[in-house]
Amino acid sequence: MPDDSQRRSAPDPLDRAPLAYENSEFLDSPDGRLFRIMAEYQEPLVRFRRERIEDTVVFFGSARFRALDEASHALELLENTGSSAPAPEQEQPARMDEIASGEATVLQLSLATAAVEMAQYYEDARTLAGMVARWAQSLPGRRHRFVVTSGGGPGIMEAANRGAYEAGCKTIGLNIKLPFEQMPNPYITPELNFEFHYFFMRKYWFAYLAKALVVFPGGFGTLDEMFELITLAQTRKLAKRITVIIYGSSYWKSVINLDLLAAKGAIAVKDLELVQFADTPEQAFAMLKAGLSEHLIGKPAAEPVPEEPAPSAQEILGPDIARTLP
Repeated sequence: MPDDSQRRSAPDPLDRAPLAYENSEFLDSPDGRLFRIMAEYQEPLVRFRRERIEDTVVFFGSARFRALDEASHALELLENTGSSAPAPEQEQPARMDEIASGEATVLQLSLATAAVEMAQYYEDARTLAGMVARWAQSLPGRRHRFVVTSGGGPGIMEAANRGAYEAGCKTIGLNIKLPFEQMPNPYITPELNFEFHYFFMRKYWFAYLAKALVVFPGGFGTLDEMFELITLAQTRKLAKRITVIIYGSSYWKSVINLDLLAAKGAIAVKDLELVQFADTPEQAFAMLKAGLSEHLIGKPAAEPVPEEPAPSAQEILGPDIARTLP
């Protein structure tokens, strides 16, 4: 037996250990990565079910510009994709007063010319999204069909969400957490406003629900997302036919040359049929309606989509599942 001098004093009382699912140190660690990935699958799935979303039409396009003055189509370039900070002054499109006074640089004059073109793409995306949303809203069924979806940011993404919002329809924003400040655009349906940490989980939700893709002029991110989905269609990894519209043929045919890829044997000639080019909202809508109508064949007529959210598993199964505390 230890004598009194060898006995340790009683330790201080312990605080309660955090519950595993509330332990941020664990959840944010490499060991918690699996649960973070699972959460970015399950949490969106639950919300899509609650909001009765069956499928989507995805709009991709540049996030580097935003409309500041719709009347004059003045634009401000952003610092980076998804950023809320503007690009440096010397990289902004020239203003009318700078042009008149001769103060504008060659770069600013070039950007001013491009700004007019890009402003029109914003308005075209807004118009097309509204046309798709209004048509989809007229379709019968218990769930929302062909819901306009974007990456949730500014530029073309904002225009798409805005067009659907102005049509009085639900619209989805799949945002991504980036190192610099960014905010979702205000036209997203609040219940369908998502933010992802993992690019691959965000891409999963773009691809999984999409029945059509509309690609407006954009940069690296737009190219990445477009070719990812086209590759899935080319390799038949999608269990559905997806309609792909590349909007703005003059822009895109100066950026990518798909005919050359086929001529050099890098893709099959029939792979050119995976995409269609359009230059007006009316032309793009006709292509989308034709492609999306294939997914309506054999669908029985049903009641309009209910206004209230779909019931949860607990509400459906009732007493078969014992209710538990959070």
